[in-house]
Amino acid sequence: MGFFRQNIAVDLGTATILVSVENKGVVIKEPSIVAIKDASNKILAIGEEARSLMGRTPFDISTVKPIQNGVISSYYTTMRMLKYYYKKALRNPLKKILKPDVIICVPSQTTDVEKRAVKKASQDAGAARTFIISEPLAAAIGAGIDISKPTGNMIVDVGGGTTDIAVISYGGIVVNKSVKVAGDALDETIKNYLKKTHNLLIGDRTAEQIKVEIGCVYHGIRNESLEIRGSDLITGLPNERIITSEEILEPLMEAVIPILDGIHAVLEETPPELAADIYSRGIILTGGGAMIAGLDELIRKSTGIDAIIADEPQYCVAKGCNMFIMSMSSKEKIEAGKIS
Repeated sequence: MGFFRQNIAVDLGTATILVSVENKGVVIKEPSIVAIKDASNKILAIGEEARSLMGRTPFDISTVKPIQNGVISSYYTTMRMLKYYYKKALRNPLKKILKPDVIICVPSQTTDVEKRAVKKASQDAGAARTFIISEPLAAAIGAGIDISKPTGNMIVDVGGGTTDIAVISYGGIVVNKSVKVAGDALDETIKNYLKKTHNLLIGDRTAEQIKVEIGCVYHGIRNESLEIRGSDLITGLPNERIITSEEILEPLMEAVIPILDGIHAVLEETPPELAADIYSRGIILTGGGAMIAGLDELIRKSTGIDAIIADEPQYCVAKGCNMFIMSMSSKEKIEAGKIS
């Protein structure tokens, strides 16, 4: 019977949800967004389809993010979103004979109550058993680090809502800190900057486009420009501006200071032997937010330690979750299910 049970790994991010299936890898990468009809609470669209509706719907339709800062903010909406993605991931009818085993990552400082909410949402969405893994551990595994050795490794996982910073050794987290500054905060910084300096109101999609195409957090990394459109706050009419990498550099650098502070705080609490390992091995950056230009250079300059962006950093957590659940034996799954 175990032959038919599928393993699914979920990176339940604030901005993006990734679903990985054993022997297939990441099969779903879509925004963690749901479009809802306010009066009836009916879900109209999920994922990419819901994202395309942002800022383009009548007043009675809302586009919401049911995951905030890495944890559930709306139980019902999260459950429905997971149910949709579980069905989408399991396209082979044979795999539907038994419900799947699911592993979901959560930020390192998630409370037990928040973990139980994630598990219940997953169970109600159709999972047979749900296992929880800490985001930094999953990211480290996905980045190709052997976490079983008694060697210090520092992971900085920059997601959409949170940045998880942790020192890992011998299969566990030694020191960790979660900072509520990540990709979404950079989008908000860009929106606020344009509002104050150009009297231009832009939406989330435009802010993300600016961040990805011309955004940087270190001097000299980028020197590009982008023409954008939005609403003029003075006239109320549509307008356009040309934005450069240099002009948004300072606001974005200020926005990531809490991440640098978090890294320093974790390093200060790290035992000397592990700190020596980190100095020689470097700091590993994972998560989609790690790809903003210059973040590795900024961390290197701030700490004096080499910062290395993992291969395909946006997929590290999902890949790590998948590798972890596939390595679990049936007995280990049963024991983990009893504990959690």
